[in-house]
Amino acid sequence: MLNRLFLQLVETEKMKNILYLFVLILIVSCSSNKLHTDLLVKNATIYTVNENFEKAEAFVVKAGKIEEVGKLQDLVNKYDFADVYDAKNQTIIPGIIDAHAHLMYLGISLQQVDLTGTNSYEEVLKRVLDFQKINKTAYLIGRGWDQNDWTIKEYPTKKELDSLFPDLPVSLERIDGHAMIVNSKALNLAKINSETNIPGGKVILVEGEPSGLLIDTPMQLVWDTYPKKDKDFYIKALKDAEKKCLSFGLTTIDEAGIDRATITLMDSLQQSGDMALRIYAMITKDKEDLTYFLKKGIIKTDRMNVRSVKIWADGALGSRGAAMRKHYSDQEGQHGTMITTEKELDSLAKMIVKAGYQMNTHAIGDSANITVLRVYSKFVKNQKDPRWRVEHAQIVSPSDFSYFSKKIIPSIQPSHATSDMYWVEDRVGSHRLMGAYSYKTLLKKSGLVALGTDFPIEKVNPMHTFYAAVARKDIENYPENGFRKEEGLSREETLKGMTIWAAYSNFEENEKGSIEKGKFADFVVLDQNIMTVSEKEIPTIKVVANFINGEMVYDLSKKQ
Repeated sequence: MLNRLFLQLVETEKMKNILYLFVLILIVSCSSNKLHTDLLVKNATIYTVNENFEKAEAFVVKAGKIEEVGKLQDLVNKYDFADVYDAKNQTIIPGIIDAHAHLMYLGISLQQVDLTGTNSYEEVLKRVLDFQKINKTAYLIGRGWDQNDWTIKEYPTKKELDSLFPDLPVSLERIDGHAMIVNSKALNLAKINSETNIPGGKVILVEGEPSGLLIDTPMQLVWDTYPKKDKDFYIKALKDAEKKCLSFGLTTIDEAGIDRATITLMDSLQQSGDMALRIYAMITKDKEDLTYFLKKGIIKTDRMNVRSVKIWADGALGSRGAAMRKHYSDQEGQHGTMITTEKELDSLAKMIVKAGYQMNTHAIGDSANITVLRVYSKFVKNQKDPRWRVEHAQIVSPSDFSYFSKKIIPSIQPSHATSDMYWVEDRVGSHRLMGAYSYKTLLKKSGLVALGTDFPIEKVNPMHTFYAAVARKDIENYPENGFRKEEGLSREETLKGMTIWAAYSNFEENEKGSIEKGKFADFVVLDQNIMTVSEKEIPTIKVVANFINGEMVYDLSKKQ
């Protein structure tokens, strides 16, 4: 009897072990059918910005790229995850690409006197004095003033600077970087006098002597006298600028005109893991840099893309340096200046075509725009896919819009329209205003527009860009009905311009610009739905988190 009970017990234990082993095998078998990924992103309204502008519930990331986009339950059934990001029902868009900006200039400006938003020249002087009290420097440098924002809308002279700083050189750049006011000490260091004459700019004289105001090319003489900065200065400048950009959801910056040394520094920081931002670099037309890069050819890593040349055709509208077909409406005889002549543009275009590079030219005035468009049209007609860009395309004669196409892309900055609207009609007249900041028309002609900020001339915040494009108002909601509202863009068009179209203008649409399988996992979490929030709330949208390569590079909850 005892033996029989013992045998039954043994058999029962065997059966338990067999059942346990079976369940274990079943669990292992089921789990092995799941695919391993690094990250699941869920609980969000996700605007993929794919071809059909579809929304999604969730997506998974593996090795820095989007592995799959779809319904949450389907992804949970198919994959297991090393980590999960719960967006808590917030909005996700692709990483924002700023198609025209100046990262290094932003970083440098963060080390100098910030003159943006000043309402008078007296306020400019106060900021310079306050800065000088705290920062003992051998040369006072500032940037950001705009006389159009002042009650007295006149250019300053060196008189006050000479009185306050007789022995310390001072250089204060206008917000657009196309004009500066300097004192006598700075003029003497730069060896600028009444006889100084440099094509492409002006030394403004008063009673036969330099007033202290310089327009465009003579500014280089002053820059050449600035104290030399070491590598640590530039590294700090880049890191400070990157921190600001990441906090606003930017993941790629189109650097609109940088030199070889800056590109090399950026690349080294990216390679060492000290810089997360991706850079689309436009090299300047410096002879040595141009020769080096055009001979070397396209340079491409996951974070650095060097394949374009930035040219300046003319100056800026605010300083009356933009080249116009007829004189400025508010200044008889002043037509602005072509910094690069048509003949020079033609010569540069030949070199750029031969190297397989893209030509990106700053053109603001109607004369500069038609000059660039004529040169472009001659060279792109036999190229299969050049994607040459006109940077700004600000004042275009209505008859010249037909030049734009997918071969000649407008790269525009919506905030310029809402910054300039207060004075632009006085400057160019109502007849030329019909071709000004015509973003909808440019979109219709080209099929796409690349959108940027042009920071630090404008604010870094891309929500201001979005609002200016859609509402055609400044962040104070002026004017009530929008500035030339008929030339505004829809929200969908604007988001595309800041993501997939910007990527296309960089030859990068297959790797970024949308949340799709195989693309970089660059995406931004917003605290409000950018596509449905009331229009006036757009500028208040905040970035909750920013991801590059599936790694969080900014977290609002940890903001210091």
